[in-house]
Amino acid sequence: MQATPNAFSVLSHPAPGASSGGRAANEAARPAPLLESAELLKGSKTVGIMHNGSLYRLQATKLGKLILTK
Repeated sequence: MQATPNAFSVLSHPAPGASSGGRAANEAARPAPLLESAELLKGSKTVGIMHNGSLYRLQATKLGKLILTK
C-alpha cells in the first residue's frame, strides 16, 4: 500500500475581476496541511467549525461522504 502524503497542493481559480499575482498565487505555491477526517470528527458523526464568526457543521454521511453546511 502506498504511503499517504502529509500535504496537498491547493488549486486556485481567480475570482472574476481579480488581478493576477495576488494572494491566491502565493497560497497556491505553498502546500496546504492534510488532516484525516477522523482527526476532525473524533469518533462523532458531526463536528462544529467556527469560521469568521459563523458556525459551520461538518457531517459524515452513512455512505462515507462529507457535507459542510452553514
